[in-house]
Amino acid sequence: MIDMISAASALSRLSGIGETDMASAGSLAQMPEKAGVAAPGSFADVMQSMGENVVDRLKVAEGQSFAAVRGEVATRDVVDALMTAEQSLQTAVAIRDKLVTSYLEIARMQI
Repeated sequence: MIDMISAASALSRLSGIGETDMASAGSLAQMPEKAGVAAPGSFADVMQSMGENVVDRLKVAEGQSFAAVRGEVATRDVVDALMTAEQSLQTAVAIRDKLVTSYLEIARMQI
């Protein structure tokens, strides 16, 4: 089931759409790592990794659900996995909505 969602993450792999010159944003790419978090390469890379993370969490939740049906996993683990997946999906949807709203505002601007 969740594999169908991963096809949607393929949209984030489109190259050349909305990419900016990293020379102008070089300071972001050259920031040192802090607290074990790597500096993002580009906006497309961040969105792609976020999409993959959401899909991975949904797959884990689906696997936990199937394992619970077989009696291999405790109900608490299933609920935790489902809540984590739901929170990730809601975050992704909220970010998508903000991106669409921003795009529409930019499209309405007069040049």
